[in-house]
Amino acid sequence: MTNQPSNGSAIDFPELLSRVDNDRELLVDLLSIFKADFPRHVRELKDVIAACDHKKITVVGHTLKGMLANLAVTRAAAAAARIEQLGRDNSGKSEIAEALRTFEHEVQGLLPEMEAYMAEVQR
Repeated sequence: MTNQPSNGSAIDFPELLSRVDNDRELLVDLLSIFKADFPRHVRELKDVIAACDHKKITVVGHTLKGMLANLAVTRAAAAAARIEQLGRDNSGKSEIAEALRTFEHEVQGLLPEMEAYMAEVQR
């Protein structure tokens, strides 16, 4: 597993650049796709949690975990993995709700942070 970002950032930007072999154009493309898709997946996660649909909680948690892990957003990916596991385990609503709060805390500010990185790499 990668190191956590040391500057309080959600994204391990040096790790992410390394993963794309410092291809800044590719990085901008990946971040743009993520920015377009991420809010929809978060809404879906909230909906399936509200509906207590454990199978869908597992699926959406897994999707978010992968999206975040691929972009070196390790703490949020771990929070999504927790939700995925709770869905798989048919855990109680309060435990899943708490995991959702943790996930939301980890992704708070993520999209503006990505915007800043995109602006930086496009210079």
